[in-house]
This record gives sequence, structure tokens and C-alpha cells, in this order.
Amino acid sequence: MHLKIYFQDKPLYLTNSIDKEIEPYVHHDDAIYMDELSNPGINSMIHEMRQKKIHAGVYLNEDLDKLQKAFKKKFVFILAAGGLVFNETTQILVMKRRKKWDLPKGKLDPGESIETCAIREVCEETGLRIVSIESFLLKTYHTYDEGGKHFLKETHWYKMTAPSKQTLQPEEKEQITEVVWLDRGKIPFVLQETYPSIRDVFFAAGFG
Repeated sequence: MHLKIYFQDKPLYLTNSIDKEIEPYVHHDDAIYMDELSNPGINSMIHEMRQKKIHAGVYLNEDLDKLQKAFKKKFVFILAAGGLVFNETTQILVMKRRKKWDLPKGKLDPGESIETCAIREVCEETGLRIVSIESFLLKTYHTYDEGGKHFLKETHWYKMTAPSKQTLQPEEKEQITEVVWLDRGKIPFVLQETYPSIRDVFFAAGFG
């Protein structure tokens, strides 16, 4: 088992075994490998993942739960949710944010369930009013820095459905400039111009 955390576009694998997905990174010159679970070890891994010359990381420990808890203590933890939305003709809802293709998502409000958060964020960012959750897809993780603090965001993703005969309205304050329904055949072009974590959402839904 492993937990994949993105530092910008670079994956860090917290893992208790080396599987087929991770194995290619273990001996790469531009990847860092570590198997010592300690406070200095975690600090060193985080530091290395922020270096331009490093493009991936593997942190191995047989006690994955202990490794994850120790790693998460280094960050302010943020919980969020979002959706991969299909309409009645199996088109997929995508949007442009900061000149990249993206999917609607956002932070959990106090007292809100994660499913309610997912639906609310989809509606706020796209203008949809009628949206239903069909199934859970996966969780993604990424880090970012803001105001001198280090954040780790866990996003819960859901497969959703929505009628296409609704007015789409990009949420400008979230720097969203375009919201469109795309045919499935155009999704490969989206995957070329999006974030790695968003590609993972599409892969979890059977694309790629």
C-alpha cells in the first residue's frame, strides 16, 4: 500500500512496500529514496522534494500508518472535496483555471459533510444547480505554501451526474475562466494540460 502526495507536479510515495508503480523511481538519479523513519528524516525528505533537481520521492517504512501520521504533523491539514461530473450523454464537465484544465473542488466548511461539500463546490464553481453523487472515486493529496505556512490538502473525489440543460457559470473569484461539457474523445487533450492529481481522478474513473 502507499499514499501519493504531490509537491507541485512531483509525486512523493509514502509506502510500506515497493510495487510496480513505485519501483521505477527507486533507482532514478532525479528521485530521492529514504527508509529511516525519524524527525530529521522527514524534514530532509520534505526539503529534498522542494528542490528543482528532484522529480519524485519514495519514503519506505513497514508501519505505513505511523509514517503517514508523522509526515502529516509537518503540515496544516486541509480537507476538501470535488467531483467528476457526467451528463446524460456521458459528456464530462471540465473547467479552465489559471490556464489549465481542472475539475471543481473546494475546502470543507465547519460542520459540513464531505459529500455535501463536494456537491456545494461543484455548484459554486460551475453554476450547476442540480448535481447528484453516483460513487466515490479516490482521495488525492498535494502540498502548498501560503502565508509562511505549509499545507497538506486531502481531496475526496466523487463521480457525479447532472442534467446538461443547465446554465454554466464560471466562478470568477476562483480564477475560473471557462466551464464546458466535453465529449469523452477530447479528454486525452485535457489530460495533457492539467495537474497530475487531476489526471489521477480521470484514471480512477477509467480514462487513460
